[in-house]
Amino acid sequence: TFDLDSILSRLIYGRIIYPSSKLATYELSKKFIEQPNFELQHIYRALEVIAKETDFIQSKIYDNSLKICNRNKGILYYDCTNYFFEIEQEDGLKQYGFSKEHRPNPIVQMGLFMDGDGIPLAFCINKGNTNEQVTLKPLEKKIISDFDLSKFIVCTDAGLASNANRKFNDKDNRAFITTQSVKKLKKHLKEWALDRSGWYLENSDKTYSLDTLDEQLYHNKIFYKERWIKEDGLEQKLVVSFSLKYKKYQQTIRSRQVERAQKIIDSKSAKLKKCNANDYKRFITKNHCTADGEVADKESYSINTELIDQEAVYDGFYAVCTNLEDDTSEIIKINKRRWEIEECFRIMKTEFKARPVYLQRDDRITAHFTTCFISLIIYRLLEKKLGEKYTCSEIISSIKNMNFYEIKDEGYIPTYTRSDFTDDLHDAFGFRTDYQIINTKQIKKIIKTTKV
Repeated sequence: TFDLDSILSRLIYGRIIYPSSKLATYELSKKFIEQPNFELQHIYRALEVIAKETDFIQSKIYDNSLKICNRNKGILYYDCTNYFFEIEQEDGLKQYGFSKEHRPNPIVQMGLFMDGDGIPLAFCINKGNTNEQVTLKPLEKKIISDFDLSKFIVCTDAGLASNANRKFNDKDNRAFITTQSVKKLKKHLKEWALDRSGWYLENSDKTYSLDTLDEQLYHNKIFYKERWIKEDGLEQKLVVSFSLKYKKYQQTIRSRQVERAQKIIDSKSAKLKKCNANDYKRFITKNHCTADGEVADKESYSINTELIDQEAVYDGFYAVCTNLEDDTSEIIKINKRRWEIEECFRIMKTEFKARPVYLQRDDRITAHFTTCFISLIIYRLLEKKLGEKYTCSEIISSIKNMNFYEIKDEGYIPTYTRSDFTDDLHDAFGFRTDYQIINTKQIKKIIKTTKV
C-alpha cells in the first residue's frame, strides 16, 4: 500500500541534508523537486519492513556498490560505539552500559565493519550492556556468508583484542592486526618493548638507540622492533613502534591534563571526588595524613608526580599483534587507517545527528540506524567520487544550498552560487544544474538517473 523505495530514499536524503525526526523529514520531503507519494503513517510502517530486512539490505548494498566502485575488501576494520536515549527506563535494546559520552542514560551499541578505503561494509545493533568483544564474530560470520567474502585481514583496537577473536581470525585464509597495550604485556615482553636499543627504520638494516636520536632529523620517522611470541596456543608477531612525534603529542596531552588537575585542586571544586579511567583527575592524589604521619583533620589533595613519571615511560610507544608474516612497515600502514572508522562514527553522531534516539520500539530503532548506515555509505561514496577534496561539512552545506525557484510548467532557476564544489559535482556525475533555467524535461531526465 506504499512505495518503500520512495520512503527509504527520503529518509536517507533527509538524514544527510537535514537530519531530524520522521515528522520533520516528511515535511522536508515536500520541498524536494520530486514530491513524496506517501503519507506520514507509511513512514512508520516502512520502518518495520526496513528493520526486518536489514541483513538483506546490507548484503544488496554491498553487491550494488561493486557496480559503482572497487571495494578494498582485503582489509576490514571493526569497532564499536554507543548511542544514548533521552529516557531513563531500560527496555529491549535500550540498556544501561558503559557510555562513551559518559551520560547517565540507557544506550544501544553499534558494531561497524569498514573496508580498506573507509567505506562502511556492515553493521549490527546490540543491547547497550553487551560486552563489545563478543560482537565481532557474529557480524563477521554474516559477512562471510552473506557477502561471499572469505580472505581478509581484520583490524581492531585493543578493546576488541580478545584471544577468542584473534584465534577466530587465525584460520581459513583470514588474518588479524590488533592493538596491543604495552602496559599490559608480560614483564619480559614489556622490558624488551621499552628497551632503548635495537630499533629499525623502514628499508634499513641499521639499528638505532632511542637515547641518541636527533629530534629534528627523526621527528616524523617511525622506528620499530618485532618478535614472534606464542601465548595461549596462539602464535603471533608483536610489533612495537616508537615515534618522537607521538611522544611529543602524549606529553602535551598529559601536561594539559595536569594543568587542569592543578586548577581543580586550587579551586577546591566538588569535582575532585569524581574520576574515570584516563580522566585528568587521575593525577590528583588524596592525602589523609599530615607531614608528620598523623591523621589529618581534613583531606588534602596534590598532584601525583609518581603516576606522571610512570606514564611518561610509555610515551611514543605503540604496539600491535598480528599473525601476518608481511613486512612490518605494511602492517603499521594498515593499522594507521583505523582513524577512519572513528571518523565514520563521528559523522553519524554529529553531521547525521544519529543520537539522541527518541524511538521506543526495537524494530524502529534498528531501522533508524539502518538509514543512518546507508546514508553514511552514500556520503562516503560521494566523497570518493569528488576526489576527497572537501570536508564533510563543506559537502553537506553545499548540497543544502543547491536550491531552485520553480516556474510553473517551464522549469527551474538555480538560486545557488556556482562554486568549485558544484562544478566538481556536475563533472563527477555527468549532469548540470547551473544553467539560467533547467526545463522540466531536463530535470526529469536527471531524476530518472537516480532510479537506475
